[in-house]
Amino acid sequence: MAKVILAGGSGFLGQALGRALAAGGWEVVVLSRNPRDGAPFREVLWNGETGGAWAAELTGAAAVVNLAGRSINCVHSLENSREILDSRLNALKALAKGYARAKNPPPVWVQCSATGYYGNAGDRFCEETLAPGPGFLAEVCRRWEEAFTALELPGVRRAVLRLGPVLDRNTGPFPAMLGLAKKFLGGAAGSGRQFLSWIHRDDAVAAFAAAVTRPELTGACNVCAPGAVTNAEFMRELRAAVGRPWCPPAPEFVVRFVAEHQFRTDGNLPLHGQRCTPQKLLATGFKFQHPAVGAAIRDLLTPPPPQ
Repeated sequence: MAKVILAGGSGFLGQALGRALAAGGWEVVVLSRNPRDGAPFREVLWNGETGGAWAAELTGAAAVVNLAGRSINCVHSLENSREILDSRLNALKALAKGYARAKNPPPVWVQCSATGYYGNAGDRFCEETLAPGPGFLAEVCRRWEEAFTALELPGVRRAVLRLGPVLDRNTGPFPAMLGLAKKFLGGAAGSGRQFLSWIHRDDAVAAFAAAVTRPELTGACNVCAPGAVTNAEFMRELRAAVGRPWCPPAPEFVVRFVAEHQFRTDGNLPLHGQRCTPQKLLATGFKFQHPAVGAAIRDLLTPPPPQ
């Protein structure tokens, strides 16, 4: 049984990916700051900064997937901003040191990044060859990717997955947007022209699994649905799905205030966006389960089958 290491795999995406890989016959090992007994796969303690007993897991493993990093879903104060960047760079350095000491290190490293790499890009199409944009999150992604590219990893296939906002029924941006729509507050955020390069959780999981197994997936790869939509279009589809009428847009100052004081997150997150296309994924023949936003929303609103 081939082994895959998920660094920072205790979040909702890492847990979903771990379950999918385990169902496919992989031995899954999650590196976590808070390993749990009775988890569906083995969880091993690490602090995301230094070496430890976890490093022995790298020897003989088939792949590493690095998802480690503090969530950007917070107010971007000076302290939080520093932690967002440092947590990513420190985890990368710790894994690199583990690689250097492993007798037989994994030949595949799948590294998470984000579509925020392109900055607040307006309506231009963001393909993988585009240069990084301006802004804090773009700078975080740029430095994260540059640090990864600079590692000496001879013989290792590397893939950098620039992940768009993941739609999940229980966490991430979707429940917050759904709550607003149900309260008749589901108008566009600001101008509503900012693009949302969304992806359904099932497709995000499938894309990471594909990056582990498909040798043709190397370098930067946008992980988003082929149908990016504007914020106004997304909210229109969401209102239709929950039977709510048209709602006027919320001015930018209101969006920022609600984001920072009610949701305790950065005011730019709902107002900035990118129009990304998953060119590399599509070129490999990857098939999206949820390519259209309306159908994806309806799927998320359908209760999951009992376990």
